[in-house]
Amino acid sequence: MTELEKMRNGDYYSMEDAEIIAIHQHAANICQQFNALPVTESEERDKLLRQLFGSAGKNLSVKPGFNCDLGCNIHVGDGFLTNYNVTILDMAPVTIGNNTWLGPNVGLYAVAHPMDAKGREARLGIAKSITIGDNVWIGGSAVVLMGVTIGNNVVIGAGSVVTHDIPDNAVAVGNPARVIRMIDNVC
Repeated sequence: MTELEKMRNGDYYSMEDAEIIAIHQHAANICQQFNALPVTESEERDKLLRQLFGSAGKNLSVKPGFNCDLGCNIHVGDGFLTNYNVTILDMAPVTIGNNTWLGPNVGLYAVAHPMDAKGREARLGIAKSITIGDNVWIGGSAVVLMGVTIGNNVVIGAGSVVTHDIPDNAVAVGNPARVIRMIDNVC
């Protein structure tokens, strides 16, 4: 298997693989162009996001300071909104539903590294997908780790670290995030 195939298969892969580096550099260039554009250049900003993302619905609103790893693994629905300085490390697919909002400084990290020093010295990575449903609000500076699924109509509190799945209609807060109540007034 190639390193890219290993990455897509959820196995450890070399971060120094030329094919992966080329995709990463392409995404970094688009992010740099996007972040340099004035916010008044909405058509050009939208065009760059659609070049970057694997797929995107209608009415995107992404503030400056957006960064990602590959871009092509990001799939967002209609009404996707981010505040400033959002980072999506999409070495595996990151799928986000309709009308989902990410607060400032949110991180979605679909990648990690070995716990043992030898694996890190070998520059290995491992990637697992993140799935976020419709009508989700993730508060500022929250982090969602690889392999997590967040249901529909969920609120993640600011500063939370989501390490495991969160069910539909839940409010989750803390580090690690835990469900503190269910939302019963869902429209």
